[in-house]
Amino acid sequence: MSQKYLADELMVNARKPVGELGSKLIDMMNENHEKLAIWAVSHLNISKADIILDVGCGGGVNVKRFLEMTDGEVYGLDYSEVSVKKSSKLNRKAIDEKRCEIVKGSVSNMPFKDNTFDIVTSFESVYFWPDFLNDLKEVRRILKESGQIFIANEAMPIEGDERQKELCELLDANIYSKEELNEFLHNAGFTNINCYTKESKDSFTCDVANWICIMAQK
Repeated sequence: MSQKYLADELMVNARKPVGELGSKLIDMMNENHEKLAIWAVSHLNISKADIILDVGCGGGVNVKRFLEMTDGEVYGLDYSEVSVKKSSKLNRKAIDEKRCEIVKGSVSNMPFKDNTFDIVTSFESVYFWPDFLNDLKEVRRILKESGQIFIANEAMPIEGDERQKELCELLDANIYSKEELNEFLHNAGFTNINCYTKESKDSFTCDVANWICIMAQK
């Protein structure tokens, strides 16, 4: 079995981690995305009372991060059973203390009431949202008035990058530009859109990455 085949089999699990390979990939993402997360969260104003949801929570590292930043409840949502198990294990103490809940579900139909959260975040997961505009509207539904959506991605489109194109086809993923994210958020009803970008060389998917974080208000 070729190294490329094994690498692609591992990468396929980025969309929905399953089994042993999925578990391995989550551990890799926890490590490789840490610098992105630290940079992105530095632009996010979190209060001690905020109730936060992390969509596509993966291994639960950002859920844990937010639990240390707020006294409010923090939730994680993922449609991968492996991710839910690993995130629950990492945040077991907070779950037992009733400060945290990890939920299995889809961003397209989230099991939360209207106007529940102060902040809804997504780290490296919007590439895989099945209906991006309507999924953003679903996020807007569960946000409180003046609540914030926060998106952090490690990639923006790179013209002529064949490996990026190959990965998008392999994963059935969409990589959005700053302009596209702005347009989608505006069309979903969000306002006060702010965006930050940074060039980096320690990307999980390519040698040079263009990091982006973008936030908007309900």
